[in-house]
Amino acid sequence: MSPTASPAQRPRGTFLPGLAVLARGAREEPRPFAWAVFGSVVYGVGTAGSGWMVGRVTEGVVVPALTPGSSASVTTGDVWLAGATLLAITAVTVVGVLLRRIFAGATMYGLQARYRRLLARRYLDLPLSWHHSHPAGRLLATAASDVEATWQAMAVLPFALGVVVLIGVAGAAMVAADPVLGGIGLVVVPALVVANAAYSRAMSPKVRRVQRLRGEVSAVAHESFEGALVVKTLGLADGEVDRFAREAGRLRDANVAAGRTRGAFDPVIEALPQLGTLLVLAVGAVRASNGSADVGDIVQVAYMLSLLAFPVRAIGWTLAELPRTVAGDARLQAVLRESATTAWGGLRPDRTAAPAAPATRDLQHHHPVPVPDPTDADDDDPDDDARRGTPAGASAARAPRAPRAPRPVLSGVDLDLTAGTTTALVGGTGSGKSTLAGLLVRLVDPTSGQVLLDGVDVRELAEGELAGVAALVPQSTFVFDDTVRGNVALGLDVSDDDVWAALRLARADGFVAALPDGLDTRVGERGASLSGGQRQRLALARALVRRPRLLVLDDATSALDPAVERAVLDGLGASFDGEQGTTVVVVASRPATIALADEVVHLERGRVVDRGTAAELLERDEGYRELVSAYARAARERAAATSTSGEGGAA
Repeated sequence: MSPTASPAQRPRGTFLPGLAVLARGAREEPRPFAWAVFGSVVYGVGTAGSGWMVGRVTEGVVVPALTPGSSASVTTGDVWLAGATLLAITAVTVVGVLLRRIFAGATMYGLQARYRRLLARRYLDLPLSWHHSHPAGRLLATAASDVEATWQAMAVLPFALGVVVLIGVAGAAMVAADPVLGGIGLVVVPALVVANAAYSRAMSPKVRRVQRLRGEVSAVAHESFEGALVVKTLGLADGEVDRFAREAGRLRDANVAAGRTRGAFDPVIEALPQLGTLLVLAVGAVRASNGSADVGDIVQVAYMLSLLAFPVRAIGWTLAELPRTVAGDARLQAVLRESATTAWGGLRPDRTAAPAAPATRDLQHHHPVPVPDPTDADDDDPDDDARRGTPAGASAARAPRAPRAPRPVLSGVDLDLTAGTTTALVGGTGSGKSTLAGLLVRLVDPTSGQVLLDGVDVRELAEGELAGVAALVPQSTFVFDDTVRGNVALGLDVSDDDVWAALRLARADGFVAALPDGLDTRVGERGASLSGGQRQRLALARALVRRPRLLVLDDATSALDPAVERAVLDGLGASFDGEQGTTVVVVASRPATIALADEVVHLERGRVVDRGTAAELLERDEGYRELVSAYARAARERAAATSTSGEGGAA
């Protein structure tokens, strides 16, 4: 569905699509759903049976017992028998209620768990380029509130199906007791259906908007929490609170609007069965006075109709949930049916071979364009129109904007890197260094061209094989709230000796040994108990414990002092327990880091402008010379400023 679709083009009906979703849920959880429906049918039959029995007890026991001079004799045994029969019917009804509630809950929670697992699996399968174009907060909202909204109706659907049986049995019993009174009672049923249908139609756009705004609130909250460090250091807390308050306020207003609609319909739906009962009693009194109806039949019809008042609401509850079901399922299916995928081949490289030789051929790459929420077009939101600069109510005339052509990040990159060497990727901001680093380990696939490993296109490797021979340590180091051992091994079955060997290569063994519990020390959320340099060395050890043949460092040593950085990079080219070293590609900005590389590749605007040793590029590449001298000049200025500040403090 196009996000610019006019209101006339947008689907409004939710009844049939909602039933289709619920039918799919019933097929996916057949056993608990069948038991829930069985329990609901037992409840319906038991409820109708109790109404019929009340009429018979009234006619055969209560009226004769209360009528002076009645020829019918009522014994104590008749009273006990009537009471025991009503008690037995009530017990059967209670069993039906228990079965319905237990298994309806099992159906709903089973479906929610199933779809959360499916979403988690799909999120992990989708390529990183897809995640770059979809806000994480929206994805979290889909896995939480949208899954819940989709299957919430499964908790009341068995009840509604049982009510259909109840209406059929009770309707037949009422008509059999007295056709006139039964007909009056049955008029209430279509009136309730019409009222519920109108309610569902009025609620649909409001509920869709609520679901979408929940995702937006979640996205804003996630972004604020992720950027907590930036928010606090720049003093932006008030601004973030205001931003969240605006989105939360829109969600509140949407919920209030939905609540007003519910409040307008609820009294009507609640009153219809009561009005029907009053009408039955009024007409029944007239018919009883002229001998056209028995008291027991009147009581039976009125009692059955009053019993229908609450159960029939289950149909309304189901219809009321259908808009949420359709809206939630639309967001789920937008992920589950996503066509983006990472294609794998069947080749399996030798993981114990010599250092890898990476290469690229005519590499072209564009960053993905952000994708709008798939349900943005499903409701008329004047706030959205205002944010787009469109007058409220002018959505139908809104013309679609032509998508902008993505800017190339890399263009025509051809590289052959020597196995076992250290290559530094150097360039200004936006030159494509990090993008090239990610492409080498296939975080994303290039728009066109090839990434080769030992002469083989990485897309021809079997799934999981590239991760066994290549590793990336990103600039933004992520550390889990786990032990040091857990963060280094990270699911890999390795011994403590292997973990310590990786820590030594990353020059992290010293500070880990000094921790209170060594490898068993928990480092806190995002490694809060570690410094930036310690987190980087832990991330290096995590990559090295896998003994990669290709190691890509995306400015991953920026928090290390030069001496430690030299020791780490020198150690990477050495042996690992007797094995040959690894090929290292490092995104570098500091002259000290660049000087450690065997070869330097200079990138500008996504193209390779020169390559060679650091000394060769200094001699012949003016752009590289200006870049390195700018880093050196900035370092000297910082050192001079620090020195001046120190002298001033001493004075």
